[in-house]
Amino acid sequence: MKKNETGGDLKEKAKKIKLLLTDVDGVLTDNGVYYSERGEEMKRFSIRDGMGVERLRKEAGIDTGFVTGETSPSVVRRAEKLSIKELHLDIKDKSGRLEEILAAKGLRWEEIAYIGDDVNDLQVLKKAGVSACPKDAMPDVSAIVDYTCSRMGGYGAFREFAEWLITIKKAM
Repeated sequence: MKKNETGGDLKEKAKKIKLLLTDVDGVLTDNGVYYSERGEEMKRFSIRDGMGVERLRKEAGIDTGFVTGETSPSVVRRAEKLSIKELHLDIKDKSGRLEEILAAKGLRWEEIAYIGDDVNDLQVLKKAGVSACPKDAMPDVSAIVDYTCSRMGGYGAFREFAEWLITIKKAM
């Protein structure tokens, strides 16, 4: 784990989090996809990351949502399995969509955590109350986030960040 801020300041910011939003490909998946003549066939998701979604909800009162530029049916199925209510597909302007989510939920940017891995996440990562990325995120992303996971996307990065947030919320 790398923190780009001092631990105490970051923990104070983390205490305010009410909603954790995540990119999908490269965070919840290992950035790979299997294609056949029928198109996209499969994406790999970590079961442990799914438990992180459940634990955030139950242990810390933090809801979770997916914000992705993709329209993958496998993402829809994963969101259904995890009872994700904030599912936003085919989003090209993530910052604009998050503004809509904030307005609809009556939240402020400092109450949002966001984990992303690539340049299309940069605007949101800069605005989020707490920002994170997997170990294998693009360098432009890892240079600006508050928290860099020790795990790679699709291999527990989301769970690691979730557990960190849960620990801070429980210590309140």
